[in-house]
Amino acid sequence: MKGIILAGGSGTRLYPLTKTQLLPIYDKPMIYYPLSILMLAGIQEVLIISTPEDLPRFEQLLGDGSDIGMQLSYVMQPSHDGLAQAFILGKDFVGNEDACLILGDNIYYGHGLPEMLQSAVNNAANNIATYHVHGPERYGVVEFNEQGTALSIEEKPEHQKSNYAVTGLYFYPNDVLKKATKVIPSDRGELEITTINQMYLEESRLRVELIGRGYAWLDTGTHESLLEASTFIETIEKRQGLKVACIE
Repeated sequence: MKGIILAGGSGTRLYPLTKTQLLPIYDKPMIYYPLSILMLAGIQEVLIISTPEDLPRFEQLLGDGSDIGMQLSYVMQPSHDGLAQAFILGKDFVGNEDACLILGDNIYYGHGLPEMLQSAVNNAANNIATYHVHGPERYGVVEFNEQGTALSIEEKPEHQKSNYAVTGLYFYPNDVLKKATKVIPSDRGELEITTINQMYLEESRLRVELIGRGYAWLDTGTHESLLEASTFIETIEKRQGLKVACIE
């Protein structure tokens, strides 16, 4: 399995702060956090997708990854046309492998993360991770039945059917490359990852992982959440004396 970090986007929610994945979360750049998740999953070949302005900065920061036991590649995203675009831009990189996509501004923390991640890699299933949040209208939202089976997925719905948000971590088999080419731009003009998830759901091939108690998922796309994430990491590191997302 190969990994993709989508570190593009316009960063409008953080304006005037830009170059969001290069911003520090406490004591290290934001990009370290999704990269460390892929490392925990045992994925060594990673593609970083970013804007023409930021891509050279990532290359300067991380290089080819050989010093941390990784193989890093880079692709430019000329315009932010939606999350599903990652599989179009990354088609040649992924080749015949399965793929894991993680968003560059998402942070995950929890004792059982390595086991959960490696299980998703080994099963090569269509895994998406959901997390119970207050105010899920900013995300894709999953509706479940009483048995915990996913019934529907909607992107940023006005009327939410649940409080379970789809986080920025996705595991797919190789046919995601073909499905991405079939995605039609939404009313927002974006190639939505939710459309791909709906395709798998309609085929009864989507596995939804609930990230529950003992785990933390932080989306650092606003000023408030950026500060909260930094404070969270600072508290964990100072309290436990251990580094979070240390890729060295």
